[in-house]
Amino acid sequence: MIGAGAGGLAAASDLAHAGFDVTVLDKAACEGGKMRQVEAGGLKIDAGPTVFTMRWVFEALFEAGGQTFGSTLGLSPANILARHAWRDGSQLDLHADISESVSAIAAFAGAAEGDAYRAFIAECRDIHATLKDSFMAAPKPSPTGLVMRVGDLGAMWRTRPFDTYWSRLTQRFKDPRLRQLFGRYSTYVGSSPFRAPATLMLIAHVEQDGVWLLDGGMRALAGAIRNLAEAGGAHFRFGADVEQILTGSSGVRGVRLRSGEEIPADAVVFNGDASALGTGLLGGDVRRAARAVSRASRSLSAITWCAATRTGGMPLAYHNVFFSDDYADEFGAVFQRRTITDHPTVYICAQDRREGSAPGGTERLLLLVNAPPDGDLGASGGIDPGAVTERVIEHLAACGLTLDGGLEGAVRTTPESFNALFPATGGALYGAANHSSMASFARPGSASRVAGLYLAGGSAHPGSGVPMATLSGRLAAARLQKDFVRRPAL
Repeated sequence: MIGAGAGGLAAASDLAHAGFDVTVLDKAACEGGKMRQVEAGGLKIDAGPTVFTMRWVFEALFEAGGQTFGSTLGLSPANILARHAWRDGSQLDLHADISESVSAIAAFAGAAEGDAYRAFIAECRDIHATLKDSFMAAPKPSPTGLVMRVGDLGAMWRTRPFDTYWSRLTQRFKDPRLRQLFGRYSTYVGSSPFRAPATLMLIAHVEQDGVWLLDGGMRALAGAIRNLAEAGGAHFRFGADVEQILTGSSGVRGVRLRSGEEIPADAVVFNGDASALGTGLLGGDVRRAARAVSRASRSLSAITWCAATRTGGMPLAYHNVFFSDDYADEFGAVFQRRTITDHPTVYICAQDRREGSAPGGTERLLLLVNAPPDGDLGASGGIDPGAVTERVIEHLAACGLTLDGGLEGAVRTTPESFNALFPATGGALYGAANHSSMASFARPGSASRVAGLYLAGGSAHPGSGVPMATLSGRLAAARLQKDFVRRPAL
């Protein structure tokens, strides 16, 4: 197993509990992949994914390992899904209770928009119900295979694969701020709402179905899945940088570390970006295993700041979004002009703001703005992170939030930094962008073009995000088990 991110951890657990001899190799110092932490101001701050949804994925994983998910982690439901603010001073909270959100939206934008939200959520729920088992939790399907699996042309048509997400939002909502709010869900998979298919509306249901706050943050989730895998007998080696995947006449035969050590293996699960294979970073023998994602097809990157600071002005929830004035220009800047607009939308995870809490002192913040995935061009793709930092502080102040001392002392990560952490990506955090009705089918499946080499992670089917990457690891483990049962005895 190469990579101890969500997909690798899930695959390791399933395979270990199925009786396979599993060794997980990762060049990092600990498990987690993108679920990482950094230290700022003497505090540990989650620096990667922060929104925990699709709890059913993890309940099934832990059940397969003989444990109960809810007993291994401290979880609490978020009553406020997210707090949203604009430069005109307006604010809106979305709630776990749909009726509360309808009332809040009605007070914010009028009763008709509250009714539109209720209809929107019903449509999102329908799309999710159609695709949950037939696509997300299933082996990689073709368009024809998906239609056959669903068995209902009407339901497939209602997933709106040929409409853009933004066009559907325009039909649903008259208030441009609500289009922004719900359009932001496309960024959960690194895509622009102006180019992504309306099928991604299912993400709104995923969030409405439950956002959870984890004791210890998302890093605690990674640790819990590692413990689950180790309980099945999996072994972990950190600081183990894989230089090459070795092959023989019948396929994979092991890996070579940069130290020169060779480790034999009958099969390898690669839990990393498929572009690392396609560009030859793991050896020419496995270059054909997966195609590299072209620069034009990459998903969003980001600039992030992990800060220990005090805040003033508007109170924060756990998840907060401060919107730009011109959403179309923001995504045009990133994907066409390859830059960051003057007042980009800023996401803040206030990691000490649990339900009902109101920290009065220093608190842990992760701030994020979307950025072009050009970190492999050097110097963060030509963007001045210092100038972006200043614009972020100004934008937050215009929306009503002040940061005591600005972002002095914050740990900043740029597209160039992300490319170093996840080579061959350019800093793209979600594999390929989901910018067409066929984009989801273009992701590689579990079985690669090299015998014995399997793919997991956000660049593989079923897609990006911690729950989806976890599903990809389980699918890779299932395919590996199926292949090895079929393999004749030597």
